[in-house]
Amino acid sequence: MWTSFHLNQPRAAKQLQARSILRFARSRHHYIVGSVQASGVKTIVIVDDEMSFTELLGSMLGEHFCCPILTFGNPLTAAEALPRLNVGVLVTDYYMPHINGLDLIKQAGNLQPPPPSLLITGHTFEDDEDETARMPHFKAILPKPFRWQQLASLIEEHWPAGETPPLRKK
Repeated sequence: MWTSFHLNQPRAAKQLQARSILRFARSRHHYIVGSVQASGVKTIVIVDDEMSFTELLGSMLGEHFCCPILTFGNPLTAAEALPRLNVGVLVTDYYMPHINGLDLIKQAGNLQPPPPSLLITGHTFEDDEDETARMPHFKAILPKPFRWQQLASLIEEHWPAGETPPLRKK
């Protein structure tokens, strides 16, 4: 089974190459995750089963942020990789095969510290207030369609407390 990753890396990072689309067998994805983890920089993680949307979103956000942006088309692969990443913000779609975005956000709550998490969805989403109240790292729901600048604003707003969001200088 192939998993597609889009890694948008900061131009200033000498140890990382420029933006690229990498395609690896599932067993080899650890190389990418390890490279991002080794950089010590917080990463924006985007999970959506619509890879063309995810890759485009990663590219657009890469023009705004100067940190690695790692995209996953499979939520199970993302869940497996999250503990090895230094996640700044997790952005996930709600309706995906295998597990939904809310379940992925719940799993991310086990990380220390749990990353601020944003849910994007093209469907009506009834927020279960009891469930989301038990997930203080769950920050917002952004309905599709949206402008990438709206998502960028939410990422900036919910970047981990005490840290400056890694914005590109204009």
